[in-house]
This record gives sequence, structure tokens and C-alpha cells, in this order.
Amino acid sequence: MNTFSFKIIAKDKKSKARVGRITTAHGVIETPAFVAVGTRATVRGLTPSDLKEIGVQILFGNTYHLHLRPGEDIVQEFGGLGKFMGWNGPTITDSGGFQVFSLGQKKIKILQGDEDQTEAKLVDIKEGSVIFRSHIDGTLHEFTPEKSIEIQQKLGADIVLVFDECAPHPSTHEYTKQAMERTHKWAIRSLAAHKSEYQNPKSETISNVQNPNDKKRLKQALYGIIQGGVYKDLRKESAKLISSLPFDGIAIGGVSVGESKKQMRDALEWSIPFMPEEKPRHFLGIGEIDDIFDSIEKGMDTFDCVIPTRLARYGMVFVSPPEGNRDNKFMIDTKKSIFAKDKSPLTKDCSCSVCKTFTRGYVHHLFRVQELLAYRLASYHNLFFINNLFAKTRESILKGKFLEMKSEWMG
Repeated sequence: MNTFSFKIIAKDKKSKARVGRITTAHGVIETPAFVAVGTRATVRGLTPSDLKEIGVQILFGNTYHLHLRPGEDIVQEFGGLGKFMGWNGPTITDSGGFQVFSLGQKKIKILQGDEDQTEAKLVDIKEGSVIFRSHIDGTLHEFTPEKSIEIQQKLGADIVLVFDECAPHPSTHEYTKQAMERTHKWAIRSLAAHKSEYQNPKSETISNVQNPNDKKRLKQALYGIIQGGVYKDLRKESAKLISSLPFDGIAIGGVSVGESKKQMRDALEWSIPFMPEEKPRHFLGIGEIDDIFDSIEKGMDTFDCVIPTRLARYGMVFVSPPEGNRDNKFMIDTKKSIFAKDKSPLTKDCSCSVCKTFTRGYVHHLFRVQELLAYRLASYHNLFFINNLFAKTRESILKGKFLEMKSEWMG
């Protein structure tokens, strides 16, 4: 299997929600689906076997961080991202653009000689490329659309993203337009680099094959990214342009960096009408449950977010209705003293191994004494919870009861 494909299995009659199937070289993804984030080739605190037990279908790797450490060449030597981390399922990598530009808002101290230090801006944006300093050691690096595609090809993910500029929030209409136009130019260059590499490979790239001894090249799918910030005219313009290009899938970006929920929903409303029905749609950085329900209702297929694991490390765990609701974002803080003597599972009716084995009181104790097991148990539960929710969502769409399920959760 060396091709990428997407098929719509069923559509909800009362909304635009849909069930689909993405086929990749390393497995099938049933959609709607949550993409677990493994920034540095790991989902913190969990093993690949944990992820399979949980029901994770696809992992998200970060091009920026993997380029800095350990480097794409090392990952390629191990047979690609999946083999490097012991994961035998599908993977997706971002372009590195989000991290380059988000870190660009900061400054870094550069060591001069033995003691002298000077502050330097992390990012210098040019029309053709972005020159940035590593947030780790201050070394200079340059990303172009072509370089981003080259790095991602070596990382060997099944799905890769074009290099884009995510304008910071808030940004003026003028600057957001400039960033969007750069993103469009870079999207076209990313497409050309992606196509060129498969037609005229510069080197024997085998990082995205299942068997390192099999040198047959497997096609990586390339997704375009819609930008445009909080501006209706720019979102529509970007959605039209990106959707007109021959990408394998379309992603919506720039809606999780400071905008309000209304602005996020507006960006989705403005973009969706122009997105091809026959291609998979990914929503970058979306992970709160109410946002997921609203986005699925409008026809989005896949989502990635650090919320389940990042908040887990702070003791925040998902809970089901009625305890979980919009007001508490379907989460409780297990570190609070009210849970010290609580003998119930993290949430009712959860079949994960954590809820079957441990109590809220025990998890509360682990966090209070800062035991590492606390982070593992909370992360395991949260990823299980969100993946199980997606499984139930797919089932509800197939049965024509998606809006009923949404109503039960949203109240």
C-alpha cells in the first residue's frame, strides 16, 4: 500500500457531520478522529503500546523541534518518525511554521565570549525564507518552503503540511494580509518541491516505508493551510486559493493562538464553504470538547491539540456529563483537597484501565507528592477519554443521531 486516499462513508442528514476513512501507507484512520500530539517523537509519559490500547489512530510530530533535536537525518537513519519512536501507525508532521513564528515573538540571550551576553531576535521574516535562532542554543537556521518539505520527507510522515506563516494575535488587517499572501506563495512552492521530490528524487529516501529493506518510495500526502486571521475577507480569499490547488487535504490554521471562541467559529464558517467535499479537512490546534462538537457538525474530519496531555500534567482530567459541562470545560482539578478521600474513578462509565484500577483520591495523592505516576495516569485517561468520545461520535453519525449526542453533552 503506497497511496493516500480519503473516502466519505456516511453523512449526517441534519448537519454537515460526516464519517470518513483516510488510508495511508501505515494504516487507516477512521474519521472524525483526534490526532495525539507527540511533539518530540513522544507523547509524554506514554508508550506506543499505551497509545494503541487507548485507541489513538495517528500521531503528530513537530518539524521544528525534531529538526533541532535529534535532527531529521538521524530520524531518517532509524527508518522515519514511526520507527524511531516504536509506533507502527500513521503519522503527520507540521511544517515548523507555527513554532518558528510563535517563538519569534521572544528574544534570546546569546553568549559572547566567556561572560558577555547580547539579546537577539529569534526570527527574521523574509519573502523567500525565515531565518531564526534555536531557542535551545541560539544557533542560526533557515527555513524555506523547500527546506520544510525536505525535512518532512526525511521524517517520513504519512501526511505533511506546507510551510506557512501564522500571524500572531492580534495583528492588523494589513499585516495579516501580508502573512496570508506569503503563505500562499509558500504553499505553491511547497507543492512544487513536494512534486519534484517524487518525480526526481535527489536521494534514496526510504524513511516513510514500513520495511527499511524495501526501497520502494511511498507517497506522502501534502495538506495546504488556510490562513487569514480574524478577517472575513482574508479567510475567504485564503480558503478559495488553497482549495483551488491540488493538495491531498486542507487544514485550517491560525485559530488557536489567542482568538476568542467566536472568532474561531467565524474562521471555520468563512472557510468551510470553499473547502473541497472530497478531501479530508484538518483543524489545527483544536481540542476543547465544545469546539470539537461544533467543528464536526460543520464537516471537519481531524483535529490535533496538546490539551489532553498538557493539562493532564497539571492534574486536570476529563469528566463526563453532567459533572462535566461547558462551564468547567469537561474537566476537574484532581489536585483540589475535595478529592483527597474520593473513592470514585476519575469519571463515571469510563472503561480505561486507570478508571478501572485507581481512585480520584489516589491520583490526588500522587499529584500532591509529585510522583511521576500521576502524569502518566492522568495523560492515559485523558487521551482515552477523548478518543472514546470520537469513537462515539462516529457511531452517532452512522446512526443519524449526532445532534442528539451533541445535545446530551452540551446540555
